[in-house]
Amino acid sequence: MTNSKNEMISAGDGSPKMTTRNVNVFYGDKQAINDVSIDVNMDNVTAFIGPSGCGKSTFLRCLNRMNDTIPIAKVTGDITLEGEDIYSPTMDVVQLRARVGMVFQKPNPFPKSIYDNVAYGPRIHGLAAGKDELDNIVETSLQRAGLWGEVKDRLLDSGTALSGGQQQRLCIARAIAVDPEVILMDEPCSALDPIATAKIEELIHEIRGRYAIVIVTHNMQQAARVSQRTAFFHLGTLVEYGETSEIFTNPTETQTRDYITGRYG
Repeated sequence: MTNSKNEMISAGDGSPKMTTRNVNVFYGDKQAINDVSIDVNMDNVTAFIGPSGCGKSTFLRCLNRMNDTIPIAKVTGDITLEGEDIYSPTMDVVQLRARVGMVFQKPNPFPKSIYDNVAYGPRIHGLAAGKDELDNIVETSLQRAGLWGEVKDRLLDSGTALSGGQQQRLCIARAIAVDPEVILMDEPCSALDPIATAKIEELIHEIRGRYAIVIVTHNMQQAARVSQRTAFFHLGTLVEYGETSEIFTNPTETQTRDYITGRYG
């Protein structure tokens, strides 16, 4: 079942991990997102697709308040995580970004050792009682990110010395280390070669269900491969949202069909 024209649709079975209702984003006088409502569930990878400048990354950044870093940005509407209003004045933004982790387009490891990259979050959030516990978190996070076998003998090497694909998996391990509920990925493979991209996609499959995952991608084939739900954005509006298989084979909206078939975008 696919819904469109900004009608809210639930993303799978059970109660949603995150809900967004009538979300608008303004950069000064310019409106970048117009009245978007989406649910995000644990059991699905949700992909945001659409042409460049359509608002998908802007909307993604609303989900962990990254737009707060832009002075002229204003967000209206309701966004909740497990029923909590993430824009409430009482919401601790540092804590929110631990619960809703983010992986950026360009790999951005800290200029620290591989170990310290992963240990950074657990240290500042007080998640480890001692070194043994921290060692365990680092190892588990690197294993979940599919990187442990490649780096276990070089944990003191700089994270920036890794290949691009390894750096991106290190950034995913860093996000996982604080035990988030949601992981946002903003075009995580756009700077990577096909082999590294395949490893990231495989990783997304492996961690699906453990975290709610939302991925922004320009690559429609990637959206089709990794996601179970797809949202198509155009000019800041949510045109259509539904099961990925339906969006790609039987879209409801003409705009979606035109984009999927390459008529524009």
